Amino acid sequence: MTPAEISQRTAELRAEHRSLDERIAKLAANPDDDLEAKRLKKRKLQLKDCIAQLESMLIPDEPA
Repeated sequence: MTPAEISQRTAELRAEHRSLDERIAKLAANPDDDLEAKRLKKRKLQLKDCIAQLESMLIPDEPA
């Protein structure tokens, strides 16, 4: 992946992450949908890990 592709994918994942934040906040008002909230939180954590991995690809390797 090129740095531009990585940046674009990271932006897409961040947008999905924010969207999940909003959905989880709405579900917090309705405790009956606990299973859905847990599923969304798990997806949100997966996105966070993926974003971190992509961002680390953008950091150039430097000799120690």
